[in-house]
Amino acid sequence: MGRGLWCACSSAYGAARRASKPALLGFVSFLAAAVPAAAQDVVIAALGDSLTQGYGLLQEDGFVPQMEGWLQARGHDVRLINAGVSGDTTAGGLARAAWTLTEEVDAMIVTLGGNDLLRAIPPEASRANLAGILDVATGAGVEVLLVGMSAPGNYGPDYKQAFDAMYPDLAAQYGTLYAESFFAGFEAMTESDPAALSEVMQSDGIHPNAEGVALIVEALGPQVEALIVAAQAE
Repeated sequence: MGRGLWCACSSAYGAARRASKPALLGFVSFLAAAVPAAAQDVVIAALGDSLTQGYGLLQEDGFVPQMEGWLQARGHDVRLINAGVSGDTTAGGLARAAWTLTEEVDAMIVTLGGNDLLRAIPPEASRANLAGILDVATGAGVEVLLVGMSAPGNYGPDYKQAFDAMYPDLAAQYGTLYAESFFAGFEAMTESDPAALSEVMQSDGIHPNAEGVALIVEALGPQVEALIVAAQAE
């Protein structure tokens, strides 16, 4: 509290004590209006695998720090928790979901399924695990942004159809926010020049480099902003 405000409050309090009870109540209202309430930040847990964890990158270049910085630069009072584990499947995410959603967490970004693909896990198993994660979030009263992904064609059309559909289906079923792809930020670049993808990927061809993460954040950021709005409305 600044010295000028303190002096004004002291004078008002002295006058109110010598006056009636309504005057004292008026002083309390004045003080409440004069002293701003502490800001409450929105806490978002990012539940995912190596893409969320920031595999192969300096800590500050990973998805979570870059997304947090992007949001804060746009005026959001937000804090992101890195709940990404390299190599994690949807089953691993489900096993961690309950203890990830502590009382401080207001919202969650779920980016899981890539390692299910690498292991050719049946889509019905992945769907059940994702549904379990959303059940945990619902029970905790936490808003969710579910980030989808697409299976390659070499698994066959039935596998691809079942895998690709589970994300929008579950988002509709649970009423969560939905982002079609974690890599949406690469689409414009690769449409004109597919070879340009190598410029934003690490040498393994699977994980984005720092510049690639920046593109991912730029594309996904507005949907995370919508998640913040949804969390604040609760």
